Amino acid sequence: MMIEDEYIRLIFGLKLKQIRTEKNLSLFGLSKLSGLSKSYLNEIEKGKKYPKPDKILLLSESLEVPYDHFVSLKLDKNLAPIGDILQSKILKEIPLELFGIKENNLIDIIANAPAKVNAFISTIIKISQNYNLTRESFFLASLRSYQEAHNNYFEDIENDVEKFAKSYHLDVSKRITSIQLEEILIEEFSYTIDDKELSKYENLGEIRNIYIPKNKTLLIDKNISEAQKTFIYAKELAYNYLKIEDRLYTFPWVKFENFDQVLNNFIASYFAGALIISRKSLTEKLTDFFALEDWKPLKLHQLIKHYNCSQETFYQRLTNILPKYFNIKNLFFLRFTHKENSPEYKLSKELHITQQQSPHANRNNEHYCRRWVSIKTIQDLEKSNKKRATFGIQISSYENQKNEYLVLSSATPDPFKKDINRSVSLGLLLSPHLKKKLAFLKENTFHKNLVGVTCETCSVKNCTERIAEPTRLEKQHLHSEIAKTVDNIINSYS
Repeated sequence: MMIEDEYIRLIFGLKLKQIRTEKNLSLFGLSKLSGLSKSYLNEIEKGKKYPKPDKILLLSESLEVPYDHFVSLKLDKNLAPIGDILQSKILKEIPLELFGIKENNLIDIIANAPAKVNAFISTIIKISQNYNLTRESFFLASLRSYQEAHNNYFEDIENDVEKFAKSYHLDVSKRITSIQLEEILIEEFSYTIDDKELSKYENLGEIRNIYIPKNKTLLIDKNISEAQKTFIYAKELAYNYLKIEDRLYTFPWVKFENFDQVLNNFIASYFAGALIISRKSLTEKLTDFFALEDWKPLKLHQLIKHYNCSQETFYQRLTNILPKYFNIKNLFFLRFTHKENSPEYKLSKELHITQQQSPHANRNNEHYCRRWVSIKTIQDLEKSNKKRATFGIQISSYENQKNEYLVLSSATPDPFKKDINRSVSLGLLLSPHLKKKLAFLKENTFHKNLVGVTCETCSVKNCTERIAEPTRLEKQHLHSEIAKTVDNIINSYS
C-alpha cells in the first residue's frame, strides 16, 4: 500500500485539478484568483505538496467548493477506480523500472489526464477479468516483455558466469556435473544438502527442491535426474554469488511475494543455463553444426548431449545465443504440456524475439493446430514406450501468411507429473539470412506443412487433423458479408 501521506497528497491533487478544469480555469487563472503561485499549485496537483489549512481554505473560497470536500479522501465516481489503484499495491508491483519508467512519471500521467487514464485502467481490469489473468500471469507477461526487449541476452549475467567459473576453476568447455557444483555449495557457501526429507511428504511430489534460509539447508528430491540436479545447484550458486536475497524458496515455485522474486528467479535460471552451457562453447559448436552441408540430426543430438542439461534448458539457451552471435533474431520458444487421453494441449511457456511470431498463446480455450510439430512430437512420444525423447523438425507454412518457420521440437514425459507429457520447440523465421547461416537448409531438406493457429480461426480446407470447426473465422466472414451488403444498400441510394 502507498504511504498514507503520499496517497493523501495525490487524492487532493486529483480533486483540485478536476475542480479547476471543470470550471475552465488554467493554472494561471487559479493563481490569479487565489493568490497562490502557479508553480505551487502545479506541485499540489501533481501530488508533490499538500497545502496547509489556510491555503485549503483559500482554495475552497476561490473555487466555491466546501472545505470538507477538499480534505475528504472520497473521490467522485469517475475517479474512484484511480483512488482504488493508488491505494492498492499495483503501482508498487508493476515493474516500471524494467522499462525505464519511474513511478513519479506514471503518477504525473494520471494527474494530467485522470478521466482518460481511469477509462484505460478500467478497460484493462475488465479485459483481465474476462481472460482470467492472474497476478502470476501478469508478472510473467512483464518478465517476458523484459526478456524480449533485450532479445533475451544479458551481457552482465554472462560476464558474472565467466567470473564465477574462473574464480572456482570450473572448465566450462567441458561437461559441468552436479558433484562439482555441490562441492562449491557445501565448502564455499556452507550448504547442507538433504535428499531424504522431501520423500516423507506425499503431497510434495511435484517439488524438486526447497531451500531453508535459516540454516542454509537445501532439500532436494532424490529421484531427479543428474541434469535437473545440476541446474538446481547452479541456481543456488547464482543466488549466493550474485548476493540475491529476495528470492523464491522452491522449484518450481509455490508462492511469491513480489515481482522482484520472479525477476530474481529468472536471473538465477539464466545464470544456471549460462554456466552449464557456456556461450563460447555453444557458439563454437553451433558454428560447426551450421556449416554442415547436409542435415544430420545425429550431430544435433550429440551437440545437446555434450551438455549436462535438459532439452528445455538447451532450447532456451539457444534463444540467448542465436540473436546475439548469429544475428538470428526472429524466433520463438514454446513449451506445450498434455495430459494423456485429454483433447487439450496447453501452451505453458512462450517467448518471442524481435516480433510476435505465430503461434502464440490464446485465452479463448481454442484448440491449437494439430499440424504443429510441437504437438506431433508429444503424440509420437505417447505412441512410443516413452523411454527416450522424441524429436521432430518441419517448416511451418501459415495459411494466408507469407511467413514460414523452421521449427525444431522434442518431447519428454514430465518427470514430476504423472501422465503429463511436454514438448519444447524453437521456431526460426525463414529468411535469406537464415538460409545463408544454415548450410544444410536447402529447398527440399525438410518437410513443409501448411498449418493454422487454432482450429477455430483456421481456413485450411479438408484438414484431417481438425478437431473443431472454424467458428471464429466463420463469424468474421459472416460479419464481413453483412457489412458488404449494408454498404451496397447505402450506395444504391446515393
